[in-house]
Amino acid sequence: MEKFELSNLFTIKGIAAPSGLLYSQNVLFVISDSSQFLYQYDIKKKLLLKFPLVKEAKENIIKENKPDLESITQYGNQLIMLGSGSTNQRNTMFTLDLGSDTLQSQDLSILYRKLKNVGSFSDDQLNIEGSIYAHQTMLLFQRGNSKNSRNGIFIVPNHQEDGIRFVPISLPTLDDIETTFTDAILVGDTIYFLACAENTTSTYEDGEVLGTILGVMHAPTFEIIEVHLLSEHKKFEGITLYKETESEFTFLLCEDNDTEDLEATIYKLNFKK
Repeated sequence: MEKFELSNLFTIKGIAAPSGLLYSQNVLFVISDSSQFLYQYDIKKKLLLKFPLVKEAKENIIKENKPDLESITQYGNQLIMLGSGSTNQRNTMFTLDLGSDTLQSQDLSILYRKLKNVGSFSDDQLNIEGSIYAHQTMLLFQRGNSKNSRNGIFIVPNHQEDGIRFVPISLPTLDDIETTFTDAILVGDTIYFLACAENTTSTYEDGEVLGTILGVMHAPTFEIIEVHLLSEHKKFEGITLYKETESEFTFLLCEDNDTEDLEATIYKLNFKK
């Protein structure tokens, strides 16, 4: 019996390069690495709304200027969206209160500089692709896809930036290329993460996609329990919990096909417990 079943669920017209998903309050929130909007998609009504994150927000922003929002997580009623930190234009955090629609932004340049120091990364090696906020601690997932970089997890205690730690994580290879983190979520005491093998040595330039895996990790120890190959050619960049039964989880995934086409394909992943 297969452990998982992956299928194409629907396509959202009007979103290019989706990079993160979060399902909450019957709405699918989507971020794009080339857009300054937060997208809100009502699955039942098939209705797409756009929430501007800055004044005069734009879509399909050219690579050198894009905010590169790569991770979205939730803490209480707050949605937290983070830039990857891979260039100076990608250091912003947006926080949206789902109750009041109050939006705040914060420059994370100082924090990201500390991450580089703690992880011994050069300016072009930092690449935050996933985030989890739990127990007054932020976990930031470093995608080690640049030359001499490393996969790992930054542990950032709340209001204690001097206590930051970096835990290197060794991930499986596909076609002799190490997979690198593209997103992660926490369910109970288990982390479910996506990691993609891409034939590139840059956090900036895309490369040939060699596949994406789903990993299962014990959150307290970061021990990888199991790994499954989801695709040999798709680059999945976002994962969120959609439904749960006694026997299985249903996750939603998004694919970044590295094009400017204004459509986002959402996949359903049924995963047996």
